[in-house]
Order: sequence, then C-alpha cells, then structure tokens
Amino acid sequence: MVIPMAALRMVVTIVFILICVALTVLVLLQEGKSAGLGTISGAAETFWDKNKGRSREGFYVKLTKVLAVLFMVLAVVLNLNVF
Repeated sequence: MVIPMAALRMVVTIVFILICVALTVLVLLQEGKSAGLGTISGAAETFWDKNKGRSREGFYVKLTKVLAVLFMVLAVVLNLNVF
C-alpha cells in the first residue's frame, strides 16, 4: 500500500502541531530556575535540588528536550518541500 505524499504531509503536519502544543504545555508546567536570595547563604541546597533528575520536574526537563529535538527535525522536514 502506497501512501500519497499529500496524506503523508498532512500526518506530519498534525504530529508537528501536537508536538508544538505539548512543548508549550511542558514549558509552562516547569518551575523557574531562579532560587531567590537563598542562594547567597547556600540555603537553596535541598533534598529536591539534589534529586531533581528523579522527580517529576526532572522528567519534564527530559521530555522537553526530546520534544524540542522532534520539533526541530519536523520543522526542517516540513520545509524541505519533499512532499
């Protein structure tokens, strides 16, 4: 079964839009990186700061990186005009 190029372009465009929405939501869900005045005295070092890679925030960061790479790759593919 051969998929027509117009249908393939439509599917890639829909996936691109879904990635855009997911990336926007993930960025808005993440906390800010500024720790405030607590960093002056070293009080910002907490349990959550040490284990951030295993927390929900760490998962959001990793997922954001993956979606950002997919966003860039699909943006390039859609602008190649190969469809």
